[in-house]
Amino acid sequence: MLKILRYVLSVITLLLASYGLITKSFRFGEIMIFFLGLSMLVMGLEELRNERKVTGWSLIGVFLFSLYVSIEGFLLS
Repeated sequence: MLKILRYVLSVITLLLASYGLITKSFRFGEIMIFFLGLSMLVMGLEELRNERKVTGWSLIGVFLFSLYVSIEGFLLS
């Protein structure tokens, strides 16, 4: 279940990043960072399930930072 969710979130992030690069329009940057953070959260949960705690908690920390950045982007734009 987590593996499928990770792939779906990664594809969404890749599509948003590709759209931004092709059109030179970065209006979806905050949404892209949010989906990237969600994929980091899913990867962190997978790592915690596999007993790799340092990597798992590091990825969850990256998720929290990207969540903060995307919320700041939503509020400032």
